[in-house]
Amino acid sequence: MASTPLKILFCLTLAVCVVTAGCSVPGGQPEIASSLPGADLLVHFIDVGQGDSIFVEFRDKTMLIDAGERQMGTRVVGYLQECGVERLDVVVATHAHSDHIGGLRDVISAFPVDRFIDAGQPHPTVTYERLLAQVEDLGIPYTVAVRGQTITLDPDLEILIENPGLQPLGDANEDSVVLKVTYRGISYLLTGDAGRPAEEGMAEAGLDLDADVLKVGHHASRYASSAGFLDAVSPAISVISVGEGNDYGHPHEEVLDRLHAVGSRIYRTDHDGTVVVATDGRALAVTTSKGSPVTLTPRATTKVPPSGVYVADLDLVAEKVCIANAGATPVNLTGWTIVDEGVRNTYIFPVFTLAPGTRVTVHTGPGNDTATDLYWGRGAPVWNNDGDIATLSDPGGVAVSVMER
Repeated sequence: MASTPLKILFCLTLAVCVVTAGCSVPGGQPEIASSLPGADLLVHFIDVGQGDSIFVEFRDKTMLIDAGERQMGTRVVGYLQECGVERLDVVVATHAHSDHIGGLRDVISAFPVDRFIDAGQPHPTVTYERLLAQVEDLGIPYTVAVRGQTITLDPDLEILIENPGLQPLGDANEDSVVLKVTYRGISYLLTGDAGRPAEEGMAEAGLDLDADVLKVGHHASRYASSAGFLDAVSPAISVISVGEGNDYGHPHEEVLDRLHAVGSRIYRTDHDGTVVVATDGRALAVTTSKGSPVTLTPRATTKVPPSGVYVADLDLVAEKVCIANAGATPVNLTGWTIVDEGVRNTYIFPVFTLAPGTRVTVHTGPGNDTATDLYWGRGAPVWNNDGDIATLSDPGGVAVSVMER
């Protein structure tokens, strides 16, 4: 690997902003530095849009935590390659949601990995199952994270697993792997998508949550980063990994208000791009890739089949699926089906013909069917906002088109 000073140059041309930190150093605040060219520890909050990916470098050791959605895998691989990475000592999957683990299959295909650490909570999605299968196929040693364990990268660096507890909370977000990384007097708290129940669990367990740098939980959702938790952490720097114009309204204003209330300086990947927080164990320096927008590659769908009918769009939040006919002739969709991932919910088309060059939108909720809109009539959501797959099949059960979000 390249030497530490060169890694910053390899990764990005970054605008440097040095800040004061002062939470974890006994006896007062760490030294305020004008630059830290010899920093031993660099934590890169990689801009992967609406998702998480964190790259930790300590001297010649490396750890990657999450890799964003599936289409961000190549972005993360490219970033690591620019940083001179040849292998990864540790890869951590904080939890099984696609905006955290979707890109990990590309990563573990591109680099040798010495150890894979996972929240280990059952989550029956294709994305998660394929990742675990690939870990097994590659023979990567697999460990389930439990509170109180440590991750060994270097004798001078302490990495403590603070979540999940021995008794999981039973929710993927709340059972996120939370890591506290400490070098000398400086600590980073990396929280995945942990929300208030996880925060309360860590506090009740008597864990030391005090940290200089906080990766804000769950993209700064209002359901995380409670006032009590932020008081306990008291971060000088807070980093929010979030996608520009995302459908969830992240970061929520009340979380930003709570961060400001504890005097934390806030960085956001949607505004600042990739954020790198470096330390020599006494001071902190922050670099950002301002002006580097995220370019999203649309998720792959099946090619338009001979019938011309395919899944044109899947909106998980709005609870609707768009089916299009790109062919030159009408297609009778009577008896065709749409199912979600795991085939937990099935929509059966009524008597309906889709004209050439037109679309029909299938809504989850109730309504009156028209030539352009059909209604499932369900009283509860069908599509998983954290990632799902819509499969369109003909009356014989043959899958015609698939879209993953």
